[in-house]
Amino acid sequence: MTLPRPHRTDLFIAAVGLVGGLVLWSFGLYVTGDHVFGQRWATLIPLAVMSGAEAVRRTVPRAALVVGTLAIVADQFTNGNLATVLMFTDVVYAAVVYGPAASARRIPYTTGLITVAVTAAFLIWWQNAFGLLIGVLTGMICFLPAITGAIVRNHREAADAARLRAEQTALLAEMDRAQAVVAERARMARELHDMVANHLSAIAIHSTAALSLDEPATTRQALTVIRENSVAGLAEMRRLIGLLRDSSGDAEPGAVPSLDALDGLLARARTNGSSGGLEFVLEDTRPADGAALPAPVELAAYRIVQESLTNAVKHASPGTVTVRVGRGDGVLTVAVDSPCGKRPGPSAPGTGSGLVGMRERAELLGGEFRAAAAGAVWQVRAVLPADEKAGNA
Repeated sequence: MTLPRPHRTDLFIAAVGLVGGLVLWSFGLYVTGDHVFGQRWATLIPLAVMSGAEAVRRTVPRAALVVGTLAIVADQFTNGNLATVLMFTDVVYAAVVYGPAASARRIPYTTGLITVAVTAAFLIWWQNAFGLLIGVLTGMICFLPAITGAIVRNHREAADAARLRAEQTALLAEMDRAQAVVAERARMARELHDMVANHLSAIAIHSTAALSLDEPATTRQALTVIRENSVAGLAEMRRLIGLLRDSSGDAEPGAVPSLDALDGLLARARTNGSSGGLEFVLEDTRPADGAALPAPVELAAYRIVQESLTNAVKHASPGTVTVRVGRGDGVLTVAVDSPCGKRPGPSAPGTGSGLVGMRERAELLGGEFRAAAAGAVWQVRAVLPADEKAGNA
């Protein structure tokens, strides 16, 4: 296993400590005198070992602390060098700041116990205040650097955690923004489809009829329907553009369609579907004195009926299209039945986006939607919540 390369800053600190210790040694500036190894050269051995530990203080902090501890103990048996002591304090500090989390927690407690033990031992041995001074110096050499390292590490970890929270907050904000953009685009797509598609479908069907039948009366009727749908579609487009340019933050257009306008909706469907042999019947069984529906529910129900009638004009075979609207047990029910089968004359192509839009409208309010063929009848069923909670969906 190859050891990591020492950090450039650590090498510089080790070199400065070694040079400083050599300068002190050359002038004969020792910490104490008359030790076991009183030879002048003996002080250089702990100094060199401590500078080596200083060089790897960041890459292998635990090993550097073990080696540094042995070197500072050995230094006590020589005349001593102040540079060795100062480098040891930095090794203790680095072991707490750069070492594993477990070591960072243990070292301050261990050095604190060592400080207390040394102080107590020298007070018992010498029985004077000089023993207390030795304890203070021991605390300054090992305990104080460990506490300083713990404070610095805690601050760094707190800063890293705050930075991580800020990054996560920014990421969540970006995700919320992207989801809001997607939801807004989907809503505008539904509005555009529901407001304009029925007019364009009628235009396509009647323009095809006008081109395929060489009858002045039929052509005039088709052109009349085309003009009416063109004008209505243009008005809807202008309303949608006004919504897009509005910066007030309204969730829906100012004039929200309601179920009270179903009669006019069926009247337009009769005009558009007359060439296909379609009749339209409305059965509104809602109580006359019932509470007002939330605006989102009114809009969703209206759009579901509108899209169902558009699909009937485009695809239904001759017959009667029945629209039923009812309210009870806290829900609003919408049912549209249209004959399905072979359709004579022109028809408009479909993409299926209308069914997707109706389903999305119902599900966004917490309701249910179903559209399927039942024999010779195409059935559309929607159940929407009619209470005030639906207005906040």
